[in-house]
Amino acid sequence: MLLACTSVAVSAQSAWPNKPVRIVVPFAPGGTTDILARAVAPELSRAFGQQFVVDNRAGAGGNLGAEIVAKAPADGYTLLMGTVGTHGINRALYAKLPYDPIKDFVPVTLVASVPNVMEMNAEKAKAMGIANVQDFIRVAKERPGRLNMASSGNGTSIHLAGELFKTMTGTYMVHFPYRGSGPALLDMVGGNMDVMFDNLPSSIQQIKAGKLVALAVTSAQRSPALPDVPTVEEAGGPALKGYEASSWFGLLAPAGTPPDIIQRIQQEVAKSMQTPAIREKLLAQGAIAGGGTPSAFAQLIDSEHRKWAQVVKASGAKVD
Repeated sequence: MLLACTSVAVSAQSAWPNKPVRIVVPFAPGGTTDILARAVAPELSRAFGQQFVVDNRAGAGGNLGAEIVAKAPADGYTLLMGTVGTHGINRALYAKLPYDPIKDFVPVTLVASVPNVMEMNAEKAKAMGIANVQDFIRVAKERPGRLNMASSGNGTSIHLAGELFKTMTGTYMVHFPYRGSGPALLDMVGGNMDVMFDNLPSSIQQIKAGKLVALAVTSAQRSPALPDVPTVEEAGGPALKGYEASSWFGLLAPAGTPPDIIQRIQQEVAKSMQTPAIREKLLAQGAIAGGGTPSAFAQLIDSEHRKWAQVVKASGAKVD
C-alpha cells in the first residue's frame, strides 16, 4: 500500500509540467523585470518541454501582479517574477497590501541583481547645464518642485532610490509613477520627464544611443557595463556618503507549491545562469546573474525588507 502511494506521488511530480507555465511580470513590457523574465522563460521552456509564457500584469507598484500569483493555485503553473519592490519595499510603503510577501509565497531563486542609474534626457540636461550629480543638485535647489522625477510605479526601487536621493540632498522633484519602466522611458526619451533612477538593463541601450545621459549608478561600486559612470556616492560629495539603492529580481511561487517543483525550477535556472551566453547577455545589460537556492533567496528577501523599511521611514514616503 505504501509502495503504491509512493508511486502515485512520484508519478504526479514527474508529470509536471504537462501544460504551459505562466510567469507573471507585475510591470509593463520593456522594463528590467520584463527583460529578465523573457531571458529566463525560453531556457525553462527548453529544459521542461513546455512553454513558459510571460504574462504582464502591471499596476499598483507591482502589487496587482503579485496578488494574482498569491491567489493562484499552488500547482507549479503560475510563477511571479518578483522584485525588491513587491517583496522588499511594499510591505513598509503601503498601509495595506492585498498579499503577504512572506506567507503567501515560496521563494524559488534569485534571477539577477542590478544597479539603478540616475539619468536624464540628454537634451534637457544640456539645456539646464547639468553634466554631473553636483550640477543636478544645484539646479534642483534653484528650481524646487519644478523638476519631474519618473518611476516605474509607487514603491518600486526606482521610486525609493529617488526618494532617498531627495532626502539626503534636501532637494524636491515631483514624482510621476508609471506602470513600468517601459512607458516611463518613453516619456524620458521624449523629453516629458527630467530625471529617473531606472534599473540599468532597461535604460542601457538608450544611454548608449545618447538619448539619455547617465549621471551616476546607485550601487556601492561602479557597474562593469558603464565603467566610466561614477556611483552616486562618488559623484555626490559628502551629502550622499553611504548612498546605495540597488535592485534584484527573482522567481517566486504561491505558498504550498510542491518542494519538488520548486527545486526543479531552481536547478534549471541555476544551470542557465552558468552558461556563458546568458551570463554575458545579463552582464552586458548591467545585471549580475543569480540562480541560488530558495533558502538563500528567502534570506535576501528578509534582509532587504529590513533595509528598505528604514529607507521608507527616513524618506517619509507612503502610499495609501
